[in-house]
Amino acid sequence: MNSYIVNMGRRAGVIMHISSLPGEHGIGDIGESAHAFVDALADMDLAVWQFLPLGPTAYGDSPYQPLSAFAGNANLIGLHQLVELGLLHEPELASLSGLPSDFCDYGRLIPAKRELLKTASSRLMARKGSGLMAEYEEFLHQNADWVEDYALFRLLKTAHGERPWPEWGEEYVYRDAPALQKVRNEHQDSIVSTQVTQFLFDRQWRELKLYAQERGICLFGDIPIYIALDSADAWAHREMLLVDEAGTPSHVAGVPPDYFSADGQLWGNPLYDWAYHEETGYDWWIKRMRHLSRQCDLVRIDHFRGFESFWSVPYGDKTARNGEWVPGPQDGVFEAMKKELGPLGIVAEDLGVITPEVDALRLGQGFPGMVVLQFEAGDEDFDMDSIDANSVCYTGTHDNDTTVGWFHGTGEDTRSEERVLEMQKAVLQRTGGRPETIHTDMIELAFGSNASLAVAPMQDFLGLGSEARINTPGTTKDNWRWRMQEGQIDGRLAEKVAAMVHASSRTP
Repeated sequence: MNSYIVNMGRRAGVIMHISSLPGEHGIGDIGESAHAFVDALADMDLAVWQFLPLGPTAYGDSPYQPLSAFAGNANLIGLHQLVELGLLHEPELASLSGLPSDFCDYGRLIPAKRELLKTASSRLMARKGSGLMAEYEEFLHQNADWVEDYALFRLLKTAHGERPWPEWGEEYVYRDAPALQKVRNEHQDSIVSTQVTQFLFDRQWRELKLYAQERGICLFGDIPIYIALDSADAWAHREMLLVDEAGTPSHVAGVPPDYFSADGQLWGNPLYDWAYHEETGYDWWIKRMRHLSRQCDLVRIDHFRGFESFWSVPYGDKTARNGEWVPGPQDGVFEAMKKELGPLGIVAEDLGVITPEVDALRLGQGFPGMVVLQFEAGDEDFDMDSIDANSVCYTGTHDNDTTVGWFHGTGEDTRSEERVLEMQKAVLQRTGGRPETIHTDMIELAFGSNASLAVAPMQDFLGLGSEARINTPGTTKDNWRWRMQEGQIDGRLAEKVAAMVHASSRTP
């Protein structure tokens, strides 16, 4: 079975999260920042743009623990587009002018941008009978199954000091209908403001997707398999999870002990009640994938192996040691989605210890897998010819150090000096390159592979070190903050990357 990426032909791409784009308002955005990046990708002959999940973030700013599986991150809305619509005035943007350009200062950014978006919302609501208001009302109609619940969730979460919903007042935890209606009646303006903000995100994203299509750029999204307990989805639809009415899970997600971790990894996400999903024809998953397919051409699903079987840990355990493997939905969920949506542009994150059963599920569905060269290039026994065409080959991902940092053993590296030297020797033999050009050499290695799609983080194209690492797994400080600077993609870099694309027969 051919996959979406095989049918695309040989292509090259980049990983770059929206927040990391350059721009003048403290964070990259889906307006001018993203449109300019699409132009830069076209100049470099890179046909695929992979980014991280787009959902609203909370504590730790991680896009992998979003407050909703459907809502967009309001911090990514472009402000100049709101000025063009007359919803903001240029002088009002000065409240963001003092924010740094080289990293995201979320503590200062979020409250300032929130106030601007409230202003934009109130101005839109004053335009009764306008074309923009008609668009907003159509958005509410098309997204009625999630947008009001999300707006109400955000209102109540703020009213409870941003605490998780199982810690709210009892009437809100149990979704008492009269209590919720009273909140709607008394705080209608706040609820509408959140809904308008989601409309503005959706409107700008649709403009971006259309622009990317016009420039020949494939948008490649990313979702975590699990949702957060502290999310609008869990609060409004706890029946689809292994949690009780009070929001207490019976079991939570993780991975078992292995060579790298004697205790395993305890993620803590609530697990799906897959029997419920099967009984409902996987309706929630169909809605989730339909929503994503409107945003993206391709979607990577993090922790794909959880669909075959998942590690279930009793709630309250301090480690993942006492978990057990429980069968997942396997083909059922994908067959249901294909029946409703047609062919699925899914890439399976299949890193780590993968069983033959997981491989059989992925291959049976025709989904591409992943190869990360930072994990393989230093292994003398690894055969580059073993990389299948139906796969995505990366130099590194958002969870890795940059290639320069990884090669030199800087950053958060835990390898011994001896192991780093062994790896460096093996990598240089494989690439035939030099330490000074290791980032380019590794990109060329990925581009030269059999994989239909080869991707590198923007930091690797720029040759940056560990200072540009965007995430260090297992830590909660200083992640998701790095930003590219204006002018770092210049004509010389564009020509260099385009030459590598052409040399590897990956021309769009």
